[in-house]
Amino acid sequence: MKVMTIFGTRPEGIKMAPVVQALQLDESLESVCVNTGQHKEMLDQVLDLFELVPDYNLEIMKAGQTVEELTARVLAELSPIISREQPDLVLVHGDTTTTFIGAYAAFLQQIPVGHVEAGLRTNNIHSPFPEEMNRQMVGRLATYHFAATKKNKMNLILENVEACRITITGNTVIDALLQITEKPHDFPENLKQIFQNGKRTILMTTHRRENLEELQHVYRAVNRLVRENEDVQFVFPVHKNPIIRQKVLKEIEDTENVHVIEPLDYQDFVHVMKESHIVITDSGGIQEEAPGLGKPVLVARNTTERPEGVEAGTLKLVGTSEGKIYKECQELLSDEAAYQKMAAISNPFGTGDAAEQILNFIKEEFKVKAPSGVRV
Repeated sequence: MKVMTIFGTRPEGIKMAPVVQALQLDESLESVCVNTGQHKEMLDQVLDLFELVPDYNLEIMKAGQTVEELTARVLAELSPIISREQPDLVLVHGDTTTTFIGAYAAFLQQIPVGHVEAGLRTNNIHSPFPEEMNRQMVGRLATYHFAATKKNKMNLILENVEACRITITGNTVIDALLQITEKPHDFPENLKQIFQNGKRTILMTTHRRENLEELQHVYRAVNRLVRENEDVQFVFPVHKNPIIRQKVLKEIEDTENVHVIEPLDYQDFVHVMKESHIVITDSGGIQEEAPGLGKPVLVARNTTERPEGVEAGTLKLVGTSEGKIYKECQELLSDEAAYQKMAAISNPFGTGDAAEQILNFIKEEFKVKAPSGVRV
């Protein structure tokens, strides 16, 4: 049996790495790995970290490329590869342009699609944009749905997906997270100095397209928090989007307690998250990862497709309001009981065996037998 995995962004690479590793280690399966290159440098770092070498690297990233141009290029490049390889199953992850077009390209050739991290929904097609619509369309194209949680499964059932097509696996990002945190790690000198000063660190990331017009409010909350808490510092790896960088230059006050740095490779980022006290983010994956390390997360969005975290208490939605972000963060900084209440909650997004569960499902569904002479 031949299984093709398709990904192209850093978050996809991180979350698909454990799946690709599991496929490659299983001698009863043939693995074909395709990297569209929707992200370039950031994804290359992930591939090196997990020691993955794609069979195909399309390198479709292009400066100033519109979503429409990206969509057309991914479809044009992927279709002949799928036609040549004729996999029995195509696996895609999440909600990117690569995800949607990978599923669509497979569908056009009548090859079944498995959707890893299926069933996330805000049910607002403009938030996150365009990810929410991407994931909904993949939900219609996929034959098999690997959902992280029961709520994700219920979302799919409400969209008339048959329950027998849905498998709850937990999220593969926890597999990746645990794999990386178990490795010894030494920070580069700039990060080492930051974490040796004894201050409580707040890790912040911002990149959501729908938040671009509101980011100044988030950054003003940062200024306010460091002015009023001398023992608090921010570490802020800034996204490469030039609009975000312009807003950071304009709004973030020049202070020794706000460390504006370049994007981190995944290994450094995971260990920064591990050393941090609180996380403020509009990212999706970090909402799953940080609770796995016992870190309270303030989500700088008005909606989240991960309500399990909000319900469990590991996440708080704070939007992009300066006042709301300041208030909720200040409470965690000043009220130890409130902090511990969030930090101690077990992660609702899995225990680190998602890739194994996906592999087992595939082998059972397709009745894959071990090659002669190989024990199972």
